Amino acid sequence: MASKFVLTRSDSGAFHFTLVASNGEVIASSEMYSTKGGAQNGIDSVRRAAADAIVDDQTGSN
Repeated sequence: MASKFVLTRSDSGAFHFTLVASNGEVIASSEMYSTKGGAQNGIDSVRRAAADAIVDDQTGSN
């Protein structure tokens, strides 16, 4: 199974997505969005940005 975005709606009506790895572990979680379209735009943004993202390690030299 490939990783997937899971889009859900809270009891208050807000939308939220998680990125779930193939082993079922949540590897990213979004903010709450007031519209489903906003959440879908967030998913698209992560898809675009993550493809070319670099690691900016600010933990020190170890």
